[in-house]
Amino acid sequence: MLIIRPLQQKDLDDLYTMAASAGNGMTTLPPDRELLQRKIQKARDTFEGRRAPDAGLYLFALEDTEQPCCAGISGIQARVGLDEVFYNYRLSITVSDSRELDVHVRTPTLYLTNDMTDATEIGSLLLADSHRGGGNGLLLSRARFLFLDEYREHFSDKIFAEMRGVSDDQGQSPLWDALGRRFFDMEFVEADRLSAKGNKSFIAELMPRFPIYLSLLPESATDVIGKVHRNTEPALNMLQAEGFNFNGLVDIFDGGPVVEAFLHNIRTIRQSILRPVKQVNRPLLDNLSASDKVMISNRSFDDFRVGTLPRDAVRDEEVQVPRPIMEALGISEGDQVRIASLKETLF
Repeated sequence: MLIIRPLQQKDLDDLYTMAASAGNGMTTLPPDRELLQRKIQKARDTFEGRRAPDAGLYLFALEDTEQPCCAGISGIQARVGLDEVFYNYRLSITVSDSRELDVHVRTPTLYLTNDMTDATEIGSLLLADSHRGGGNGLLLSRARFLFLDEYREHFSDKIFAEMRGVSDDQGQSPLWDALGRRFFDMEFVEADRLSAKGNKSFIAELMPRFPIYLSLLPESATDVIGKVHRNTEPALNMLQAEGFNFNGLVDIFDGGPVVEAFLHNIRTIRQSILRPVKQVNRPLLDNLSASDKVMISNRSFDDFRVGTLPRDAVRDEEVQVPRPIMEALGISEGDQVRIASLKETLF
């Protein structure tokens, strides 16, 4: 059985293994045990009330209860830019005009901004190779929206994701090679590592504050601006299906796009419903397609859990739940649970 639950310290080894296999460019989850342990502790402090919920970090694990292991992770940062400045480039147009020469030129330009300050970020989506397929990535990504829906007061109305940009197998980013390296005198991997550790003062100190004219950059760099890494395409497709769209901002290191949506417009949130639980004796069907499954959450804050059920378990007046799933989610008969389709429209 696969269950979404809050990340715990016991997941550190599995998380490190996944981070090490993700390659370069996964800024929020570098293969650094000390950093990963600090992230887990920050998330535990948030779930357990030692950190303000509207300034917290929420990390969720995909647990395989049969192995058992942590087979994936996803996260929510309640607000960005509060503890440290959050940077992006805005892709814009600079217009130069001369009536005397009859010249009108529009030049694509990058401006350094802090536009996403105080917005809610979803990220840190990582799935073990052993658990790819079967809708597991969908569950890991979309379960977060049930939590956002349940505790809207802790989050911004604007939800965004900064997508991993283009880099090669050696971790070389075309945009970084053409732009960032000229100001930072370091490799992309090193800059990414420093940023992941929270050491972002070097960005403010070294990043040019004046506009960057794309016509001055090589085509290899401009071609990747707003594009995602090939391994990130499924995650982008999932978010687009939820109503997220490119907002004109890109990552300052690799040029990956920023996509955003208003919380109330996210598909899973718009279509989620509440139903009381009725215990039934029915088999656990793990081989259903993603289109035939629904997500069910226990609506808890400190022990938030999400599982899946067959679509036909949802009735007009109740949702029929087998005892093993009730025990895994920590729910009882009569409890109100939140339900949303895993892939298709629920009704």
